[in-house]
Amino acid sequence: MRERFSSTDTDSFSRIRAKGAPRRGRRSERFDDNEPEVVFRFDDHGAYTVAGDEYADFDGDHESHDGEYENDDDGYDSYDDNPDDNPDGGPAGADRWSTWDQSTPTEKGPEPRPAWVVTELAAVDTELGLVKTGKEADVFLLERGVPGTDRRTLMAAKRYRDSQHRMFHRDSGYLEGRRHKESRIARAMAKRTAFGKEAIAAQWAGAEFTALCRLWSAGVAVPYPVQITGTEILMEFVGDESGTAAPRLAQLRAEEVDVEDLWEQLGRSLSLLAGDGYAHGDLSAYNILVHEGRLVIIDVPQIVDVVANPRGRAFLERDVRNVGAWFVSRGLPEHRVGELVGALEFDARLG
Repeated sequence: MRERFSSTDTDSFSRIRAKGAPRRGRRSERFDDNEPEVVFRFDDHGAYTVAGDEYADFDGDHESHDGEYENDDDGYDSYDDNPDDNPDGGPAGADRWSTWDQSTPTEKGPEPRPAWVVTELAAVDTELGLVKTGKEADVFLLERGVPGTDRRTLMAAKRYRDSQHRMFHRDSGYLEGRRHKESRIARAMAKRTAFGKEAIAAQWAGAEFTALCRLWSAGVAVPYPVQITGTEILMEFVGDESGTAAPRLAQLRAEEVDVEDLWEQLGRSLSLLAGDGYAHGDLSAYNILVHEGRLVIIDVPQIVDVVANPRGRAFLERDVRNVGAWFVSRGLPEHRVGELVGALEFDARLG
């Protein structure tokens, strides 16, 4: 197993554990025995349903319906620190069996799937370490492979945090234009109850997965979305086979890249995105990766419907100007940024 995950960003990346070391990443999410299990399922429009026992009140009027995690003294979820203790009968030498069969057809990536996607039910998942931390979610490096064969691939596992440790810092603006058909769930989300926060996490995860599927199919430069289970999204790992992640655009110097070519790549992807009626919503040089000259846009949970959202035009323009500042500082003529804003507004039929 790899000893180290290489990265130039020491603040956001962490070292890979040696095989057999304690797994702080194996989270044991245990609800009280009397609490019903809540399962979020997504349809092909990114909407979700709640499976499990009926809930009398999603808006928090009855606290017994809010699932709570078992916490250690440090305030964080309890973890299984013994890698050899596998009470669930999981695979030896791995963290879990492949979750491929746990996703419905609409919770799997678009076809035709890339050849590297491992769909065999005999496959196992091994967590190799933390890739990046964020306010709303953490990203882990995960290997899925079939034991005894060379069939294996690296993926990025994006996991939205539980209600105790999540910090959705701009929910209200991005959620405009998104409404849940269940009024009780909508009330819980508005009140930010424990269940409401779980519903928000499910909505963000479902929105991101649906967006990735749509954008990948449209030809936008985004990671291929493999599957979603609950609030975990498995997607293409953008990096090399050794587990070294591609650098973010913000990390690169002008002499390391072809600025003009990257600007053209960005313009093509944003044009496809706008033509489909969307804006990234939080685009900057920090959520664009560059791998071997290929530009890849990441982090799209807040994707904005520029028509349904009353601030859609402002989000679209802000995206271009935020990332455009990086290009201008590296020699791109400033007027090119304004030209791209106008072109995208036309593509989105906002002009």
